Amino acid sequence: MAKRPIVIYGDPVLRKVSQPVVEIDQEIKDLVADMIATLKNARGLGLSAVQIGELKRLFIVDLSAVDITEHLRVFINPEIMETSGEVELEEGCLSFPGLYLKIVRPSNVKVIATDINGNRFEMEAQSLVARAILHEYDHLEGTLFIDHLSPLARSMIKGRLRKLAKVS
Repeated sequence: MAKRPIVIYGDPVLRKVSQPVVEIDQEIKDLVADMIATLKNARGLGLSAVQIGELKRLFIVDLSAVDITEHLRVFINPEIMETSGEVELEEGCLSFPGLYLKIVRPSNVKVIATDINGNRFEMEAQSLVARAILHEYDHLEGTLFIDHLSPLARSMIKGRLRKLAKVS
């Protein structure tokens, strides 16, 4: 397990659509191990492969730091089946260090994915778990959490985004 650098806003890879994982081989298992080490080091709640420069349809979510009933989950080739509800909450992203914004997202999600052992699973999630899944899924589509802001809200953070993009 090796910690990898997190891709910061401004890097064009964050806007690319990730490619499906064809086989869960040792390379994918090593990638997941690296992602876990990177997430733990960054003290984040979720991480997509693209955030460490790998255009693979894969993300991890670990909310155990904020909810003791939660555990780390691996989502390979996830598909969002349905969403419902709507809630506005503060959200951050490891690719946008120090930036936290109120974002409107569905409050419920139903997702189908494959785990690290190659087993397909279906999951329904609410609240913070749903938000984390949808946030990481967006990364696989090349969508960033700032894309959910209104044009006015986005214009208000333009300077901060410019500064982030220059750092990367």
